[in-house]
Amino acid sequence: MKKLNILEGPSGIPAIALGLMHMPALAKDEAARVLANAVDLGVNFFDEATCYAQGEAERRFGEAFPLSGLSRDQIVMQTKCGLEFARGVFDHSKANILKSVDESLERMGLDYVDVLLLHRPDLLMDPEEVADAFDELHASGKVLHFGVSNFSPMMIDLLKKHVRVPLVFDQMSLSLEQSQLIDQGLYVNNLTTERSVDRDNETFNYCRVNDITIQTWSSLSYGFPAGGKPGGCFVDSPKFPELNAALQELADRHGTTKAAIAIAWITSHPAHMQAIVGTMSPDHLADIVSGADVTLTREEWYGLYLASGKYLP
Repeated sequence: MKKLNILEGPSGIPAIALGLMHMPALAKDEAARVLANAVDLGVNFFDEATCYAQGEAERRFGEAFPLSGLSRDQIVMQTKCGLEFARGVFDHSKANILKSVDESLERMGLDYVDVLLLHRPDLLMDPEEVADAFDELHASGKVLHFGVSNFSPMMIDLLKKHVRVPLVFDQMSLSLEQSQLIDQGLYVNNLTTERSVDRDNETFNYCRVNDITIQTWSSLSYGFPAGGKPGGCFVDSPKFPELNAALQELADRHGTTKAAIAIAWITSHPAHMQAIVGTMSPDHLADIVSGADVTLTREEWYGLYLASGKYLP
């Protein structure tokens, strides 16, 4: 498994992380096998959030982890806070951040998390409160590293004006089919396509300039219809025949699977991103992980980009 060393963050983490949003669908023993299998495959970085099944994803992890045979020092645990759907708010107040971390640790049966992300922007965020919360969590040893999710450059700069600890991750949507995070740079100043629209204020390049590692969510997904939910997985979907043909050709060439090649498209990029996948199937994860060790050529990378429906201007 390709490893990433995050400047001022965790070192030696895998280029693929396992998101645990769907873990509540599994029984405790099944969930334990998923965790152990992931670590066996080199995927020892797990991504959670307080809002996943209203905390039940963290709780199921907490029930499964003692059954997995794994020790705490074998895994890197990340969770996210701030999405309070039951209250109808996003909340990055100091009180809520501290409360959320304590509740996450209790649900997961852990003494600390390796990484805490602010889960999407809170329009009422007070950066000084966030700074105080982060300082307290870091000093107590409850959180080792910090970051954000879906934050734009100016939002990050606003935080960095006050936050004393480094912000080492920004978790953003990116896949072969949903590539708007990187599209605009190619189509800049082009009035003939919507892809020239800057939708995120150059977040991608900002993170690269400032040594913030991008974690990609929905790494194998397509479409975001009303409600903001991914449309599904494009691999093997009949909606994307040209893309799947291109994926199959490269899978055959590299001796791997289409899903692995789709992940390799992300992990081959020189931005050194970490791809998050959400499968709870040990077999599917095994199909995917070899992608982190495939380095696509420039021609292969652009070939997939074009097969996903884009063009070179």
